[in-house]
Amino acid sequence: MAGRPLSITDDIKNTDAILYMFHPGTMGGNALVNLVAGKVTPSGKLPASFPKNAGQIPVYYNLNNTGRPASGNEILLNDIPAEAGQTSLGCTSYMLDTGFGPLYPFGYGLSYTTFDFSDFAINKTEFLGENDEIKITFSVKNTGNYEGAEVAQLYVCDLVGSITRPVKELKGFKKVYLQKGEQQNVEITVPLSNLKFYGLDDKEILEKGELEVWIATSSANEDIKWKTKIEVK
Repeated sequence: MAGRPLSITDDIKNTDAILYMFHPGTMGGNALVNLVAGKVTPSGKLPASFPKNAGQIPVYYNLNNTGRPASGNEILLNDIPAEAGQTSLGCTSYMLDTGFGPLYPFGYGLSYTTFDFSDFAINKTEFLGENDEIKITFSVKNTGNYEGAEVAQLYVCDLVGSITRPVKELKGFKKVYLQKGEQQNVEITVPLSNLKFYGLDDKEILEKGELEVWIATSSANEDIKWKTKIEVK
């Protein structure tokens, strides 16, 4: 139980599982018993990224893009052989000793069951003005052996802006409760006004251009279930 993300990399090496409770309140004990006993399936998602170590802080999912993003294939500190000669490892944006991402990303969470996503559709790919809406529909099925809940998350990335834009921003989500084997159709709607940001004149603007939109189960790229491009005209 804790009130913030902690550096627990060494702890997970010595445990089979971690149940992170944050501050659950006066009924937290009863909730903990039900979760550990399997009476209830965990369905929480992290509201912040967990660092691999204190030196990685600040670490957050919606960081600004850089001019030299890492590819993920760069050499890490432990991969450099002893007594290696002087060399250039490049100038991409990553930490040599901790790699390319957090220990646990924003929006991450495990369950006692599994879920399958399918039948994705978007209402259109060209949008006009802040009164327009993005509507994405899809199907979620509980494919495991226990009832549970999954949190579908809608992220966007503004590919080009008058100021630097984050690599991803959470703009919508929906928690879906499903019995074993149950399937449900889901819709997430995002008004285009939610895509506004403060420009160079400190006024909110909705800029024209291309954006990437995707559905995922966390902010990690490997948890993306579906992605497409849209255009604001």
